[in-house]
Amino acid sequence: MAAFGRAEQRQRLLPARLVVYFVLALALFSPAPYLEVMRHLVEGLRGLGLLGNWRVPAKSSLFRARQRLGSEPLRVLFATTAKPMATEATPGAFCRGLRLLAVDGTCWDVADSEANATAFGRPGSGRGSGRSAFPQVRMAALVEIGSHAVLDAELAGCRTGEVTLVARLPRSTGPGQLVLAEREFLGVPLWRAFTATGADLLWRVPANRVLSVIKKFHDGSWLSHIRASSGPARKEPVVVRVLAYRLKDRSGQGESDGYRLVTTLLDARRYPARQLATLYRERWEIESVFAEIKTHQRGPRVVLSSKTPDGVRQQIWAHLLVHRALRELMLRTAATRGLDPRPGLLHRNPALRPAQRDRHAGQFFPLTSWSGHW
Repeated sequence: MAAFGRAEQRQRLLPARLVVYFVLALALFSPAPYLEVMRHLVEGLRGLGLLGNWRVPAKSSLFRARQRLGSEPLRVLFATTAKPMATEATPGAFCRGLRLLAVDGTCWDVADSEANATAFGRPGSGRGSGRSAFPQVRMAALVEIGSHAVLDAELAGCRTGEVTLVARLPRSTGPGQLVLAEREFLGVPLWRAFTATGADLLWRVPANRVLSVIKKFHDGSWLSHIRASSGPARKEPVVVRVLAYRLKDRSGQGESDGYRLVTTLLDARRYPARQLATLYRERWEIESVFAEIKTHQRGPRVVLSSKTPDGVRQQIWAHLLVHRALRELMLRTAATRGLDPRPGLLHRNPALRPAQRDRHAGQFFPLTSWSGHW
């Protein structure tokens, strides 16, 4: 803790290391109150006779201890430990040697205090009042699909866009990884930021994007260019491969709107369009990760209680750390039985890859005709 200016100057009832454990326990037992969480934390030590004369501090003392600790030690602890967990044997973690990742954003409701509102802002309500009941923190995350581990995250106020935050996440990507993303992230600067690290990409395309045909492939995909909307980069187009397809439901009666994806994987023989279309649906796993953290772990509709911006950040980093510990435990336990560690995905064959299984209703129908562009 000395590296963060939190070294102990005297013996305390609440040393910094214990406060770190306490903050993590607040996330683990959310939304239990302070004193109950502290009792849960030390009860085992009491049973072993290791507490001596130590007693549970007053609630006010716990508040002050959290303030002394701050958010930075939790942020650094997360950054230090947030590494990929999955192995080649983990079901759903790799496709043709590429580790599967996804990026997206979400928001956290935080306590309604003047300090939080100033630091993070409030989203529009849409209910006539013009503003939400609570300030919000926006979080962008990079997630390992096979393990549901959060590998990197950025926090800011709700006025900061998801694209801005996601642009800080390429630092945690590299060769041998395939990053999946939704259509709002498709732009040349962000695309180049990720590909500069050596990562491959598979992203959805906005409906209004024109993608001309440069070369057609046997599987219905084609080569095209994407360009920056303005600036010098507009003169330097990026070569991508485009996949266009529709999905029919189980009954065969209904048909979805067309989907278009662009990818850096230009080899149509090694990465067939049908396989990539099936694989892209794994992007939804990041939504499951957000649900795990915000609904099952934090609690449904629970508002982060800290009334200061630093306290809010401390709570979020603690939630991410606890989620990582739980996911690692689930991954290790599932591996002993050859199971998929993700909720509801129990596959005993560890060789089964996402692109080989159909967990979604529907059939793949490539769109193989164009009129110059689509």
